[in-house]
Amino acid sequence: MLNRGHSNRKQKVALITGASSGLGAEFARALAARGYALVLVARRRDRLEHLAAELRSHDGCVAEVLAADLTRDDDVETVARRISSDANFQLLINNAGFGALGDYHEADLSRQMNMHRLHVLATARLTHAALGGLIARDCGGVINVSSVSAFMRVPGHTSYNATKAWMNAFTECLHLELRSRGSQVRVQALCPGYTCTEFHDVLGMDRNRVMPMRGLWMTAGYVVEKSLQAFDRGDWMVVPGWRYRLVVSLIRHLPRAVLHPVQARIARNREAAALNNR
Repeated sequence: MLNRGHSNRKQKVALITGASSGLGAEFARALAARGYALVLVARRRDRLEHLAAELRSHDGCVAEVLAADLTRDDDVETVARRISSDANFQLLINNAGFGALGDYHEADLSRQMNMHRLHVLATARLTHAALGGLIARDCGGVINVSSVSAFMRVPGHTSYNATKAWMNAFTECLHLELRSRGSQVRVQALCPGYTCTEFHDVLGMDRNRVMPMRGLWMTAGYVVEKSLQAFDRGDWMVVPGWRYRLVVSLIRHLPRAVLHPVQARIARNREAAALNNR
């Protein structure tokens, strides 16, 4: 059963996908500190229950657990209904995501398709569920957790790069739509670089081999802090960390003839890092 607690009926509500760990869990902690009631969404109910208990204990937060697999249409619709039915809903964090290694033609097709379902279709559906009410109330917004990888074209990461690039384009178009109608609703594409979460562990990658420069690794707390600060300002895109902003600027301005060999080298380093742990 869902545990919604006993909140003030006018308490603003945020829903976070992929809330069981990493950036999702950090968003939950930060938003609880800001006074939001939370709906925590992920596949792993036990992890969600543990986080909800932590938030209720430390912050007196109203935390609802909603176990769902957002690669499944029925589960996506369940979450969409939860969003659209709540008159106090104010913030959607589309954070759920995963990566996969390997050339597209050799990769597990079901895993590739699930990545597109999660990053693209679930994001599109839940954002649609959120925007109607948000625009009517003229407040709140949506944060789509993208990646610096959205600007890159790295062999062996085709679906990940492509779906994150779609997420950025989707968010920018929404931003322009909202501004053109004078809406106060905000959208953001959050594009972090290397962040210390379970992401690389799941892929079986040695962080020290993936990126040996420790200064390029960021904490999840830092990324979330920069995201929420930028959201408060109304920035539609945020790339946390000056080093990554420099990287993105270079990628945007360098010719493909220069970028492609560099990106191929990045792919080889990532493959080596994955193989090192197998």
